[in-house]
Amino acid sequence: MSDEGASFTLAGIRRGAVAILPLAPGGLLFGLSLGLLAAGAGLSLAETLFMSASVFAGASQYLAVELWREPLPMASIVLATLVVNLRHVLMGAVLAPWLRHLPRRQVLPTLFFLVDENWGVTAGRRQGPPAGRERDLGFLLGGGLPLYGLWNLGSLLGHAAAGLIEDPRAWGLDALAGAMFLVLLLLQWRGRHCLLPWAVAAGVALAAQSVLPVAWTVLLGALAGALLGALRDGR
Repeated sequence: MSDEGASFTLAGIRRGAVAILPLAPGGLLFGLSLGLLAAGAGLSLAETLFMSASVFAGASQYLAVELWREPLPMASIVLATLVVNLRHVLMGAVLAPWLRHLPRRQVLPTLFFLVDENWGVTAGRRQGPPAGRERDLGFLLGGGLPLYGLWNLGSLLGHAAAGLIEDPRAWGLDALAGAMFLVLLLLQWRGRHCLLPWAVAAGVALAAQSVLPVAWTVLLGALAGALLGALRDGR
């Protein structure tokens, strides 16, 4: 795939912001759930907002909050965060042929806003016939900006509402992450040839779940599916 025509424009940012709108409410609810859980774990409002604003990584923040207790298990939090974020290596590999044609002053700030949702939408737009393929890096940034704002707003509202909702899981808020990832998976569907790598990824993740922490199961499943797809396609 050639990306020599890659660009970064305001028009691309607008297209990305519009394309992410169907998923944006999920970012708000996801942040709301995190704010509730963070308050329950003993994090102050300032600590919660600082984490959401400076990290902006839902799965990692959920893991950190789940592990948050006194004394603080710093090594466990760092290791779990590293493992669950290793999926960004695979996400970056998909985008690399595109990003290498653009200056770092555009690429690096944009990558701060890279999350599963705007990556999934962008990766979907970059496949298919060349005539309709998205070549504007602004599209990725535009998809991340609304999510960032709603994520932080949700964290604020969730923490503020912590006294009103005793158990977020009773409201089904803990299932938001799974629902969001399912939507992103469906956006990547390109026909029956996807079935085998997806089935292998799911099987490896489920098999590893009984013996490994969830962060490792996500990584191993993704690697297994990606490796099979690469070998099958001769790449």
